[in-house]
Order: sequence, then C-alpha cells, then structure tokens
Amino acid sequence: MYARLDFATLSPMDALDLAVLIEVEACNRYRKFAALIGHRFAGDAASVFASMAENEAKHGKELQERRQARFGDAPARVSLDDLFDVEAPEEGAPRRNMSARQAFEIALSSEQKAFDFYDQALGHVTDPDIRALFTELRDEETQHVRMVREAIAALPPGADEELDLDDDSPFL
Repeated sequence: MYARLDFATLSPMDALDLAVLIEVEACNRYRKFAALIGHRFAGDAASVFASMAENEAKHGKELQERRQARFGDAPARVSLDDLFDVEAPEEGAPRRNMSARQAFEIALSSEQKAFDFYDQALGHVTDPDIRALFTELRDEETQHVRMVREAIAALPPGADEELDLDDDSPFL
C-alpha cells in the first residue's frame, strides 16, 4: 500500500479527496479484473470483482457527495498519482481460472489493506476533522472485512474450485 502524502499537512478537503480517490482506484482495478477474467456464470470470480467494483463506486460516490457539500467545486490538490494500491487489489492478483473464493480472498486482503492504511494514517494526523474522517473510514473497512468474510462463509460447495481451463496463466 502506498500513498505519497504527508498526512500531517492534509487539509480536511485533501483528506476527503484522498478517500474518494482510494475508492476510485479500487473500483477501477476491480472493473479491470472482471473484464480480464470474463464472466462465465453467475457467482464466478468476475462476478465477485464486478460486485466489489459496484461497492467501491457506491462508497466513492457517497464520499464525493460529502466533499461537494462541504467544499463545493474547489479544485482537488491530490490525485491518483499520489497513491497506489491503498485499497485496490494487487495488479497481478487475477488468474483466468480463479475460483470465486479466490476472488473473495483478494477482496478480503484489499479491505484489510484499506483498514491498515487508515489505522496507520491516524498516527500521523492531528487535525480533529481528519482524525474523525479517518476513524470513520477505518471503522467502515472493519465492516467491509466482516462482510467479505461472511460472503466467503456463505459460498456454496465448489466455489473454491478453480476453473478447468487450458491456460491458467496470470495476466501479466
């Protein structure tokens, strides 16, 4: 997980912009994974990634609405170039033959990364508004981790079996 920012110097607007961008990055990566793998049947790995993309897009939209309400059209001072893999799954994670369970494990790891990011960032933030935002976001990631774990536990038999394809190479 990576962010090229000095958390001690973030403004509340910067913090909200960063939170939005983290969701955008994750959404884009999940969409990319779903497209790479290709949808084969309901509940497959691509379905898991598409669902995660939807969740990240929804959360990003909610954060963007908060940002708009509080700061209007003020230009952002942070960009996607300021972060990498904060919540987004690892670039090399998908495999063409991966199971739904493996896709959920990737999602679980990503949600845990986001929790860790906000938890660690709190150690560098003194602004009370940013501390409150990052605490809220960290706690939401705790809920997301729980939801992914519950989804894994609810998977039907066979959801952990890789697809039988001629080529199981990763997308590199």
